Amino acid sequence: MNRPIPKKVLFLCLGNCCRSQMAEGFAIRYGSDVLKAESAGLVPAGIVVNETVRTMAEKNIDISAHYSKGFSPARAKDYDLVVNMSGLSLPNGVGVPVVQWDVPDPIGQCETVYAQVRDQIENLVMNLVLDLRRQRTKT
Repeated sequence: MNRPIPKKVLFLCLGNCCRSQMAEGFAIRYGSDVLKAESAGLVPAGIVVNETVRTMAEKNIDISAHYSKGFSPARAKDYDLVVNMSGLSLPNGVGVPVVQWDVPDPIGQCETVYAQVRDQIENLVMNLVLDLRRQRTKT
């Protein structure tokens, strides 16, 4: 029996230092059977901030080896889905489905805000994973 190929999903935010890194971490932990997760930023910050790493560690997810990466619209076609948390519109012609997630940017905020954003992203990622699993069983 052939194993279905996981969907390639790109999680996108502004700096790739908080939200998209959290989403990638949760997606790898919870959904590797149905998706292959990567993350990027429209304006990469060059680092993953310590608060993001610490907040994810509270959920026993180690993203300390993650690094900030940039988004190239030309590479968007390499993915099956782009999840945009940047709050900005992507350039026309990305060529793949784009889902918008309204998630506030926690950069510079207190630990409580990081935890709230993390929990919101965890729920969104879990819903995406469950949707992909349901789609897989329909085929």
